[in-house]
Amino acid sequence: MGGMRQKNTTVVRASLPGSFGGFIAVALLTAMALTCWPGDAAAWWNDQWSLRKKVTIDTSPTGANVTDQIGATPVLIRLHAGNFRFGQAREDGGDLRFVAGDDVTPLKHHVEKYDSLLGEAFIWVNVPDLKPGAKTDIWLYYGDKNAPSASDVKGSYDPDTVLVYHFNERGTPPQDSSGWANHAQSAGQNVDGAIIGSGLHLDGLTPLLLPASPSLALTDGGAITWSAWVKPASLQRDAAVYSRRDGANGLIVGFDDGAPFVELDNNGSVLRSATAAPVAPGGWHHLALTATPGLVTLYLDGSAYATLNGTLPSLSSVAALGGEAAGVAPAPAPPQTTANASPPAAAAATGNGFAGDIDELAISKVARSAGFIKIASIGQGGEHEKLIVYGGDEETASWLSGYFAVILKSVTLDGWVVIGVLIFMAIVSWIVMVDKAIFVNQQAKANARFKNFFRQVASDLSLLDQGAAEDISSLGGRIALADRKVVRHSSLYRIYCIGAKETRSRFHDASAPRVLSPQSIAAIRAALDGSLIEEAQRLNRLMVLLTIAISGGPFLGLLGTVVGVMITFAAIAASGDVNVNAIAPGIAAALVATVAGLGVAIPALFGYNYLISRIKDLSADMQIFVDGFTTKIAEFYDATPVRDQRSLAAE
Repeated sequence: MGGMRQKNTTVVRASLPGSFGGFIAVALLTAMALTCWPGDAAAWWNDQWSLRKKVTIDTSPTGANVTDQIGATPVLIRLHAGNFRFGQAREDGGDLRFVAGDDVTPLKHHVEKYDSLLGEAFIWVNVPDLKPGAKTDIWLYYGDKNAPSASDVKGSYDPDTVLVYHFNERGTPPQDSSGWANHAQSAGQNVDGAIIGSGLHLDGLTPLLLPASPSLALTDGGAITWSAWVKPASLQRDAAVYSRRDGANGLIVGFDDGAPFVELDNNGSVLRSATAAPVAPGGWHHLALTATPGLVTLYLDGSAYATLNGTLPSLSSVAALGGEAAGVAPAPAPPQTTANASPPAAAAATGNGFAGDIDELAISKVARSAGFIKIASIGQGGEHEKLIVYGGDEETASWLSGYFAVILKSVTLDGWVVIGVLIFMAIVSWIVMVDKAIFVNQQAKANARFKNFFRQVASDLSLLDQGAAEDISSLGGRIALADRKVVRHSSLYRIYCIGAKETRSRFHDASAPRVLSPQSIAAIRAALDGSLIEEAQRLNRLMVLLTIAISGGPFLGLLGTVVGVMITFAAIAASGDVNVNAIAPGIAAALVATVAGLGVAIPALFGYNYLISRIKDLSADMQIFVDGFTTKIAEFYDATPVRDQRSLAAE
């Protein structure tokens, strides 16, 4: 294709006068640049969405200051009237889209709460690889109220997350947002104003039961991460927030006089973490634990609170929030001598239920990193502004908008090659039309000016045989220097100069009579006709390029469309995915070539018809002038007695 373009450029430039070849070279470079531009210069993910906002997750020292490894994690995005234009989005938030910092990769997300009337929304976004000590940018797109909802609850969490409760249900058991469908077995009392939207109130008497599903089963020495936001109502003795017992094995997370603890029962061997500083009731705190073989770590508000040198026991029974599961009693605890052990009385006192509020319960079958837990604590709690920074709203600045942007992004390489050729043809045709319009307008203006001067000498052509060369070119001094700048563009003036030269060349002897034979007049007429043909060729030069654009543009576009459709169907056949979403973008993109071909042909057609009508008018003027000029020469230099009488009358 490159060689073909070079050859065509050489042919065109060889046929163009003056600096017009330079215009073609510039046009070729412009077409090549446009051909290499199939994307949006503003790097807008999809122009169907008119607004976007940069969201920065800042784990650097100036932000959340997280130094431990994080990895893939769900991040809570809090939107309110101060950082989001709810009126520009769908009423249910269905047009929200989250894209990675490369502005290409969509991110899974789901909406926990979206209230456009109150101006409040909570959205969970799965960030694939969050780095510690750095700033990670993601994009929030909105502003396409016709877009379908893309909320993906299960896709927002990795497969190791086996349970997530948002507690936003009312009168029904809490629903699991992970992909494992571990829905609660009983309902609880929903409360508003929790740490994230609504939460669950626990009265310490009636626990919320969790299913004994295989995905929640724990193996001996296995790994687990448990986390939740808790708000103790008061200082309670051995209050169990989460408990799970299976025979002589058990796991309990709770508060003892305001101090968090974790307790392991392994075949009757009871281990409890040492208590540290208690927390005051009435406030929200993030409580989490991670268990690996031989070590259990308890976290409070994102920081390690206590450790326990123990191994997670095997558990496959029903678990409970806010107390013990019904009918499951703790096994008697023998005296312990381990440094991490609690006194027997405290170890056995595990039947008290936690009274207070709880929100955002999550359980994973892996031990999450300290950075992961700190991100959850900071990002979901009251210090979330340290982690999440919201940029200003940006409106799409590209002229490519709506469905047209989707179509252009689907155009294949062969389509861009055809479109590139058509762009080059369009640029050449526009340059030809502009150049020819200027040329014919200048000539029409110059012809009109020349005819005014010629009428003054048409009755007496004696200057052709008696005047000097300056008198002939200036029509006896009637054309001033200022007018010559205009008249020199006149085709009639150039024909007149040739006729005057031919006439003057036939009067060599000054004493000879001023007459022309019929053969001489025929020779002068032949010279004028030759000049007329040259002027007509000058007028019609390059018009063939417009006819090529008119007839060739649609056919080239059709070629690109046919090839694009063939490729689309071949790709569908190879993938075996037959649906509208797979076919429509390819077909629409293939039709772009036809649109481009028509875009070349239609302006060229209008321009050609306008120019050809002007050229016909100028050609008719030249023909009339040649006929009239020849007739006047024949009359003025005729050798008949009529000529002598006219001479005597003139004398």
